[in-house]
Amino acid sequence: MKVLVIGSGGREHAICWKIAQSKKVQNIFCAPGNGGTSQIAQNVNIEAEDVQGLADFATREKIDLTVVGPEGSLAVGVVDEFESRGLRIFGPSSNAAMLEASKSFAKQIMVAAKVPTARFEVISNIDEAQMIVENFPNGAAVKADGLAAGKGVIICHNRSEIMGAVNRLMQDSIFSDAAKRIVIEELLEGQEASVLAFCDGKSAKLMVSAQDHKAIFDGDRGANTGGMGAYAPAPITKGLEGKIHKSVFVPVLKEMQKRKIPFKGILYAGLMVRGDKIYVIEFNARFGDPETQVILPLLENDLIEVIDACIDGTLDEIDLKWKKGAACCVVIASKGYPEKYEKGQIISGLDEASKSKNVSVFHAGTKKENGNITTNGGRVLGVIGVGVDIRSAIENSYAGVAKIKFAGMQYRNDIGKKALKG
Repeated sequence: MKVLVIGSGGREHAICWKIAQSKKVQNIFCAPGNGGTSQIAQNVNIEAEDVQGLADFATREKIDLTVVGPEGSLAVGVVDEFESRGLRIFGPSSNAAMLEASKSFAKQIMVAAKVPTARFEVISNIDEAQMIVENFPNGAAVKADGLAAGKGVIICHNRSEIMGAVNRLMQDSIFSDAAKRIVIEELLEGQEASVLAFCDGKSAKLMVSAQDHKAIFDGDRGANTGGMGAYAPAPITKGLEGKIHKSVFVPVLKEMQKRKIPFKGILYAGLMVRGDKIYVIEFNARFGDPETQVILPLLENDLIEVIDACIDGTLDEIDLKWKKGAACCVVIASKGYPEKYEKGQIISGLDEASKSKNVSVFHAGTKKENGNITTNGGRVLGVIGVGVDIRSAIENSYAGVAKIKFAGMQYRNDIGKKALKG
C-alpha cells in the first residue's frame, strides 16, 4: 500500500519510521517532510495546510492511507476534504479537532462530560478580565483559546501578572487570532503527564504515558517551547491507567458522540497528577511532539493495523502491546530558539549517533542541501534512547547527543531526571 504522512517535524519522522516497519507498506510519501524523512520516504513539496493540494496529490497518486501529523492541518479541515473525496485518512474532522483548536470548546466538553478539570473563566475582552481577575488571587494559567504551536500559555502567580498576560495576548497580539478569546484557569499543583489514546469514535485504547519538558532551560526555567524532550513511561501515572481511561477518555468520547461529532484519531490528554487525583489541563487532537518520538519506539503492534482499526471502528479487536523498558528523547535546538533562531548550519555526527541499536535520531527542523543535512528550524533533532529502564534510556539518549555537532546547538541536560526521583 501507499501511505502519505502530512507534516514536517520530528513527530512525522517518527510516524514514517514506524510505518516503514509494516509489511503492508510499499511506499511512503511525506508532505512536506524534512531531511530525515527523505531517507525513508519520498518528500512532496506540498505544505501541511494546503488541503486541496494534498487531496489532489492523494487522488493522483492513488494513496491508500493518509496520516495527519500537525494540528493546523486538522483545524483547516484536511480530514473533511479527504473524506468528501472518498480518500482514506486518519485523524479527526475539523469539528472534532476543536478539542484542541479551541480551549473554551474543550472546557465545555469537559464540563458536560464531568471530566475533572481546573476552575476557569473565558473572556473576550480586557474589561471582562478586570472583573474576573479577583476570582484568582493566587494566580492562574492564562491561555490563548486557539492554536499557538504549544506556546500559548502564560503562568501567572498573582492578579497583576494575570492582567499583564491578558494584555500581552490581547493588545500585543503575540499569538494573533489565537488570542481573540482567552481562558483563565486556576493553577493546579502536581506533576504534568501526557496520556495519548487511539480512538475509533466509540472506544479508546491508551498508549504508554509520557512526560514532556516545555521550558527551554534545565530545571524548567526560561521560555515555553514546543517541547525540549520527553520520556516514557511516566511513573507518575502508574496504577492510574484505569481511572484515566474511565474518567477522561470514555466520557469525552460519549459526549462527542452525543453531539454527533465522533472523535476518530489520536486524543491526547495533558494531565496534572497529584497522588491519585487527576485533572485534565488540555486536550490535543493528534500525536504529541516530542511524545510521539518516545511512545512509538515502545509500541510492538503494526501501526497501520491499529490505524485501520480506528478508521473502521474496530479498535476493540486490537490488543495493544508495549515493549518492556523505557524511552527518552532529548531535543537539540538552534541557537536563539524559542525566539529568533539561526538556520543553515551544517550538522555532523548523525550517522555516528545512530549506530547503536538503542539510539534513533528523528529530524525536525532539517533539510538536505548540497549533500549535507542542515538546520532549518527551531527544534532541529530529537535523539531517542531506549533501554531496560528509564536510567539506561536517558544514558543512551545523551550518548547519542554527544556525537552530534552544529554551530549554536542547545539542549537540556536534565530530560527524564524527574522519573529518577524517589
